[in-house]
Amino acid sequence: MATITKKIQPIFFEAILSGKKKYELRLNDFEIAEGDILVLEEWDGEPRKFTGRKIEKIVSYVGKFKVDELFWPESEVRDKGLQIISFT
Repeated sequence: MATITKKIQPIFFEAILSGKKKYELRLNDFEIAEGDILVLEEWDGEPRKFTGRKIEKIVSYVGKFKVDELFWPESEVRDKGLQIISFT
């Protein structure tokens, strides 16, 4: 089990804190696995500093994909973007 720390913008931090947001979308530029602890530190882009608030979450699922492995054509992904849908 590893602990991974990442910055998060205030709007997304608040959504997680309230319990409304139960996922995180990140660039696949680090290793993370089920059971790891993800520490999200609130980062205020203006004035570019940490707020001092943080949330720790246990990772329950990690889904990874590359653009060329997607069901949709790359041009559509670039044009429309992607969305994550959570279920309760």
